[in-house]
Amino acid sequence: MAKNKIAIVEDEGIVAMDISKCLTSLGYDVAFISDSGEKVLEIVKESQPDLILMDVELKGKLNGLETAKMLKEKYDIHIVFLTAFEDETTLNRIGELSPDGYLVKPFEDEHLQNTLNRVLGK
Repeated sequence: MAKNKIAIVEDEGIVAMDISKCLTSLGYDVAFISDSGEKVLEIVKESQPDLILMDVELKGKLNGLETAKMLKEKYDIHIVFLTAFEDETTLNRIGELSPDGYLVKPFEDEHLQNTLNRVLGK
């Protein structure tokens, strides 16, 4: 059985590496790690991840919400948002995009695993 490929889009390098280690230990393949929406839009077609973990705040001109909107219009891809902010405005902005889920940082590995299992139908 093929492993699910998950992309990590996170502007904090240490956080991205921690998530990558967690995904690998849970049996997932990491398709790519990026810190900007522009980069994601360039490489997503080639790498074809099954799911993208998308931080709301990114480096570059596009934030995670704008990037996700563009990806959803072009590809049938699962997106789970990552955010350090749990305020109503942020959560409403996330909700407008009908994401597959969201996680508030910092999160436990178990929460990540449960979210991925639910979204990927495991």
